[in-house]
Amino acid sequence: MRALDIAATGMQAQQTNVEVISNNIANMTTTGYKRQRAEFQDLIYQSLRVVGSNSSDQNTIVPAGAEIGLGVKTAGVYPIDDQGTLTQTGNSLDLAIQGNGYFQVTLPSGETAYTRDGSFNLAPDGTIVTADGYVVQPGIQIPSNATAITINASGQVQVTLDGQTAPQTLGQLQLAVFPNDAGLAPQGDNLFLQTAASGDPVTGTPESPGFGTTEQGFLESSNVNVVTEITNLITAQRAYEMNSQVITAADQMLTTLVNLH
Repeated sequence: MRALDIAATGMQAQQTNVEVISNNIANMTTTGYKRQRAEFQDLIYQSLRVVGSNSSDQNTIVPAGAEIGLGVKTAGVYPIDDQGTLTQTGNSLDLAIQGNGYFQVTLPSGETAYTRDGSFNLAPDGTIVTADGYVVQPGIQIPSNATAITINASGQVQVTLDGQTAPQTLGQLQLAVFPNDAGLAPQGDNLFLQTAASGDPVTGTPESPGFGTTEQGFLESSNVNVVTEITNLITAQRAYEMNSQVITAADQMLTTLVNLH
């Protein structure tokens, strides 16, 4: 009885769906987090009668075949790249990206990672780093006698030094964009790595065509909509229960069949 296997694939799919939804809800307050959506595909079909085949010697055609589906599978888990709400923090080292792009971060391994989380800090030598101490490219150092830090919409970093009135430009932040953001590999800690699916990054100055702007004193909130996620959770739960009922019904049918002998 195929119904047992088919319903089992349905339960596995809805379990994956619930896991994705639960991860969205868990990260509803994670800076720069993009909610995810599970996508599913039907499995291969078993042909009991092939559509379009000849049904007689007179070349009559079967107008509709008998194709029995064998269930469902997970096709992928895709990030929904909507802009999150910008929340004002007042911290001069908090940066949000309004629009496209990722900050570039140098990992201890030397690899470049990418993030939307702009909650930056200063290392002991004054270098702008992430919460884990990873250097934000291009490795701009803030002097210890700086009295004010200004980062404009185009990512230009300026400081006002003690005893001076004119700001001094220290460097320029660059953003990276990808042909396929969904192809980036999440590494945890709000970091992503380039893959063959994401394509090669294109770097550029914030506010230039195709790139977002940097907003100082703001952080990008998660784009998770709690109401939507709870609704999706209820739907997934009901679908899981319905698949389990199919298994129960199929088991009862098999029991009836066995009792006939």
